[in-house]
Amino acid sequence: MSLGPLLSASPPIPWHAFAAFAALVIGGAQLALPKGTPRHRVFGYVWAALMLAIAISSFWIQQIRLIGPFSPIHLLSILVLATVPLAVWHAHSHRVAAHRGAMIKLYVFALIGAGVFTLLPGRIMHTVVFGQ
Repeated sequence: MSLGPLLSASPPIPWHAFAAFAALVIGGAQLALPKGTPRHRVFGYVWAALMLAIAISSFWIQQIRLIGPFSPIHLLSILVLATVPLAVWHAHSHRVAAHRGAMIKLYVFALIGAGVFTLLPGRIMHTVVFGQ
């Protein structure tokens, strides 16, 4: 495993990847630790900001071009941009079940699910993890 290919990639690819890794770690902690605590709220805001940064930065990553400069993954980015604020609003409105469901789906599908596709041959993260 070598971070060389990631660090030599053009911006915003490294920012996007490091934000995604941070969101993966923080999100996992959020799911495992007690809910409703001040720590949960602070890390929740950090995680939400990371998710928004990941989604926004994805629009400048255009290696796979299926629809003009975009790919189907950009539809997921649009969904994340809509879902993150909605999930935060659910928390503020004390709609705990809706908040929990949205956050778990974002973590599983937008982070883990999309992350799996970055490991496909020919992608930078495949080279980082598995080498050439």
